[in-house]
Formats: sequence, C-alpha cells, structure tokens
Amino acid sequence: MVFLPRLGQLGPQRIAFIHARQNGRFYATVSNPQTVIEKIVQKYAVDLPQGTKVRAGDYVMIKPEHVMTHDNTGPVISKFLSLSCSKLDNPRQPVFTLDHDVQNKSETNQNKYKKIEAFAKQHGVDFYPAGRGIGHQIIVEEGYAWPGKMVVASDSHSNHYGGVGCLGTAIVRTDAAGIWATGKFWWQIPRVVSVSLDGKLSPGVTGKDVIVALAGLFNNDEVLNAAIEFTGSGIEHLSIDERLTIANMTTEWGAVAGVFPIDNKLEEWYQGIFKKNELRRFLTQPGSSSMAPFPEPSDPVNETKPHPRLNPDRLQDALTNRPTADDGAHYASRLSLDLSTLVPYVSGPNSVKVATALPKLVQDNIKINKAYLVSCTNSRASDIASAAEVLRRKKIASGVEFYIAAASSRVQEDAESSGDWQVLIDAGAKTLPAGCGPCIGLGVGLLEKGEVGISATNRNYKGRMGSPEAIAYLASPAVVAASAAKGYICGPDSLDLNSLPKYDKPTISIIEENTESTSATEVDEASLEPLLDGFPEYFEGPLLFAPQDNLTTDGMYPGKYTYQDDITPERQAEVVMENYDPTFAATAREIRNTLSTESSSSSSSSSSSTRPGAILLSGYNFGTGSSREQAATAIKNAGIPLVICGSFGDIFKRNSINNGLILIESPTLIKDMTERFAKEGVRGKGGKDGKLTVVPEGWKIKVDTRRGKVTVTTDKGEKVYPAAKVGRSVQELWVNGGLEGFIRASL
Repeated sequence: MVFLPRLGQLGPQRIAFIHARQNGRFYATVSNPQTVIEKIVQKYAVDLPQGTKVRAGDYVMIKPEHVMTHDNTGPVISKFLSLSCSKLDNPRQPVFTLDHDVQNKSETNQNKYKKIEAFAKQHGVDFYPAGRGIGHQIIVEEGYAWPGKMVVASDSHSNHYGGVGCLGTAIVRTDAAGIWATGKFWWQIPRVVSVSLDGKLSPGVTGKDVIVALAGLFNNDEVLNAAIEFTGSGIEHLSIDERLTIANMTTEWGAVAGVFPIDNKLEEWYQGIFKKNELRRFLTQPGSSSMAPFPEPSDPVNETKPHPRLNPDRLQDALTNRPTADDGAHYASRLSLDLSTLVPYVSGPNSVKVATALPKLVQDNIKINKAYLVSCTNSRASDIASAAEVLRRKKIASGVEFYIAAASSRVQEDAESSGDWQVLIDAGAKTLPAGCGPCIGLGVGLLEKGEVGISATNRNYKGRMGSPEAIAYLASPAVVAASAAKGYICGPDSLDLNSLPKYDKPTISIIEENTESTSATEVDEASLEPLLDGFPEYFEGPLLFAPQDNLTTDGMYPGKYTYQDDITPERQAEVVMENYDPTFAATAREIRNTLSTESSSSSSSSSSSTRPGAILLSGYNFGTGSSREQAATAIKNAGIPLVICGSFGDIFKRNSINNGLILIESPTLIKDMTERFAKEGVRGKGGKDGKLTVVPEGWKIKVDTRRGKVTVTTDKGEKVYPAAKVGRSVQELWVNGGLEGFIRASL
C-alpha cells in the first residue's frame, strides 16, 4: 500500500527526537519508528522543519553523498551549462565513469570522452576513463558507495549499491545537473517493502538464482516503485558479491532501491579490500590519465596517507553508526523466500517476469548461439572463477560464441592473477574491454536475428542485446558457462539435479500491511507549516476520470510527436492522451474554455489561495513506459494543474514535478471512482457510458495541499478523502516554474 506524503511539523512537545550526530548529519531514532530506508533518508534530507521525522511517501530535498554519471555526462554538462551554471556546488560530490560505449573508437565518441575528461579536470571531479570499468562497480570498489550512505546515479542500476548497505537510487539527467549546481535534488520516499531471505542455499544455487526467482515468481508488481529492505537468517550465508547481484537486479524486479543490512560479513569483505589495496601499494604507481585518487605506493620510511574512502577508520564509523529498523517500523508489505527450497533458475525468454527452474528447462534442450559473462551484475572475480571452474580443460561448443568482460580493470587483474581469466580464454572465450558492451546492445557480439543467447547480465528485454527477433535468457555464471560448453541451456557437470530440493516452486509468502486510512483525519492546525509564498493552498475544479491502470507515456503523448522539438504548448494540448482517448483533448479544452468564461464573467476575482483548473484522476502506475517529458507537459498545457492517482510511474513522477505538474496519491478516492464510474467496476474497460474518459456532471473536486485531503462535491453532498500534503520541496519547484527555474533561483 502506498503511503502518502506528509511534511507536517511535529513540535518538540509531541515527539522525543533523539539523534546521533556524525559529520553534521544524523539518524533519527526511537520515537515514530522508522525503517532503515527512512533513517538513511533522514540523514540526507535538508531544509526540513525542526523535529520532522521523514516517512515513506514524504517529498523531501536530498543532498546525496555522491552522484555518478557515465557516458551521459556529456548531455548533463550541456544541461548544466544551459542553466548558466559555471561552478559546481561541491566538486567532491560528482563522479564521472566512462563505461557504456567503450568499444566505440570513432572520432566522435573519442572527442566526447575527451570533453568529459577536460570538464572533470577543470572542475576537480573524480574521473575514471574508458577501460577502467563499469560505473556501478567502480562506485563500490572505490568506496563512493558506503554502508549507511546515500548515493545516486543517472542510471537505472544504481540499486546496485544496496549490496553494501548503501541506499542507491536512480535519477534523471536534469536531476544530475541540478545536483551539480545546487548539491541537492527532490525525492519522494517510496513505500518500503521487507523481503526476508530465510534458510541457506543448496550447493550449486547462487545469488543470481535468488533474484531471478524473486522477479519471476513475485511478478505482479509486488515491489513496483518500492524500496526493499532485505532481512532474514539467510543473508549471512550470501557473499557480498551475491548481495550486489541481487541488489542490482531489484531494478528489474521493479523496485527503486534494494538495501542489505550492514553485518559482520560486510566488515570482513572490506577488511579484505583494505589488505588487497595495501598489496597494490607495492605494485602500482598512481594513474596519470585519471583524476581519480589512486592509492599512493607504500613508503618504507614515511607514513603514507590512507585511501580517502577505503580505510579502517571510516569503516569503523559506518559500523558504529549503522542504521537498523526500529521496533514497530511500518512496511507496506512483507515478502519471504525460503532459500533452502530454491533450485537454479533461468529467466526468459525475453522477460524477467518469466522464470523457470533449471531442472525443468533442461528438458527442452534449448540450443544457444551466444553466451555472455559481462556487466555490473555478474562479472566480478568470484563470477569469473565460477565460470572458470566449469570450463577448466573444456572447450566452447562448436557454433557458440562466448563473450567475457570483467566488471572493472581491477577485477580483471584479480582474475588474471588467479589464472581464471586464462582458463576462459583457453576454452575459447572472446574477451571484451571492461564496460557495458553487449548488455546494452553496444559493440561486437550482439544477438542477431533468429539467434538464442544466454547471459549473466540483468536484462533480457526484446531487442536489448541485439536484434528484436532474437531470444535471450538470463542465468548464473556457472549455468552460462556450462551452456556455452554444451551448446544448449544446462547446468554444470558438477551440479547433480537429482540432489536439488524437490520443490516445483520455492516456498514464498507475502503479507500486505494495509494501514491506510479510508477517511481524512483531524488536523492539528497549530502543527501546520506555512506554504511558500505563491503556492496555492487549494486546487479546485471539475474532474476527469480515466479508469485505467498502467496508462503509458505513449498513451499520453504519442511517440510520433516526441522528437518534434518545435512543437508548441498549444499543439501539445491538442494531442494529449491521443493514443489513450482521441476525444480527451477536446473534452479538456471544453472544460478549460468553460472555466475561462466563468472566471472572466465573475464579479469578484477568485482567491489567490485557490488555483482553478480541471483535475485528472486515473488508476495505478500512471505514466509507465518511456521517459519522455512531454507526457507531463502536455497534460499541464491542457489546463490540468494536478493529477490524482493510486500511484505513478517513477520517471513520470520526476518529469511531472520537475515541470510543475502536481501529483497526488489517493487510493481510496480512486477505489470509489472506479466502483462508481468504471465499466463492471474495474479499470481497463472504460466508463459505464462507454467513454474512455468520464466527466461526472456537476461534480467538483477541491484539493487541500496543506492539510492533505480531497473534498469531492456531488449533487448528494460532500465526501472527504485522505490524500497527500504537498511538501516544501515540491512547492519550491512549482513556484519557480519547475526544476530549471529552481536551480537558477538557487544560484
């Protein structure tokens, strides 16, 4: 269940606010119990009223520890400069890693890379050049992602950082430019889901099998747009590399973050990294082509400086101040998986929502053409070692191509030192530079039309790794290597399928914690914080209801208009919702004209505290699909200042708020509207009158942005629903005309 934004001030007489200070930041504890996610956000939230404790659903302004951009740094630089910015708010906050198109040696791409490096040098930003590795791997192995911290990146797999107890989440490019300029960005804290991993995996079953099974078995949006906290007795038996794999693919599962606890195994893992770095001090000189601070060689006489991030003192601080969930902390739902009942799983074809147990899939004798051990998901040293163990003294099957790329140059060094890298080469593997490559459909080795591939990567969407007429499966490194050797999908020879747990499906469970109020609660007027000057206390007007879940951005704004850069706001209003309901634009225009006429003929002007306009209502996951900003601006240009839904697609939400379109979640109101107006009382079939967009005659809706309630007025009276308060971070963007205006005003 989605919790709604709440930024009301709680006075000191109402709560006991206890905190432990650390470097000017703090974790809130004890009163008003918080989850781990909420505690980390509390630490990085800025501009909160004193005494406020953040909760799931709140809109907050965040100042993250770091922000990573990769090949998309170029467009972020362009956006940054277009805002008339010349200086970074904090040069230590951004990190640049070139990793996506590293096989592209064209003059155009190399010039782009040079410009990014030059910008990094000019502003003193840590920079990792092409070939150093995949950004997410670098962020972890260089200590930018750190236990208890919050790190963001302009890439969807920022969830990866949760494997080391760091809250990682994705942002869009405009957000990245905003962070460079102001140091902060807005975020709505997502609902938090607890996922308990219990028991212990059987031999031959891996962390990759865990997340493939979770995404394939809990495939009804149980964690969509949620933040996951992993818990349970099974976590101590998972290696850190396995945790990173699981956290990485919580993105494919639908979550915006996935965080593992900070425990003794994580401490031991970091101690191993410290020892390895000490050894490198004797063998490695500081790099000359990168601005990133490599460890200095050891000096037998003078004391050498510790690594700026990977050092024992910083680790001890993280362990001492590790966030843990308070007793009574609220979770939207609780899921569990008994690891002891799990067998190896394979994802696909062409969907992470389809997962099949390997013992069942091998019966189909699915022949393959290509196999891949690449990407930030499963190309660490342990993954390479697992594949090498399978392929030792073997050869890749005739007609099969097996591509390998380490997650980073450091990983490749380790694999070469252990001999595992050479084992794969001897078996016939084709090596690629450390980078993303085939995982995102770039470079050599892509799937061709009619081919079948199996990969240890994170996505097997149609066309993701090559031709849309190819078929892709996902599996663990051992299964990928075994399949490459045999020429069909199978497990390694060492895996005895008969000894695996005898379950058709692993033991799973889900408990929903439905604590949402169905009616508006009384508000303590004294506790209400004032609205920003210029932000309306009320939005009021007639309503339009689109009884549809998963209404896509393409439905809102057709792709054929997306790249018409000269399209006017008026034209956007004419084509809004064209692919969903061709009559929507005309309906919205009629309402807009009526409101304009009423306003001009009124003897007294409307209150400055009220913003009139039609209000759009719809179902759940509104705005799923592509990241086109025009889906939001077209709705706003149609005279709709505010949208109320059960929930929103995460990127659509960012684009909307960044462009001054207010979004409110009110599941109870949507439930009543569905029962009253949707055909057969369900969304997805239009209205009872046969129309795709319902306009209840004579109905009015009034949204109280300060108190968090919606009043619906009909011919039978009024009904008040709980909804969202609009937090200060959203107000700031709205009064400044959107994110770009906010950034300019902040400079």
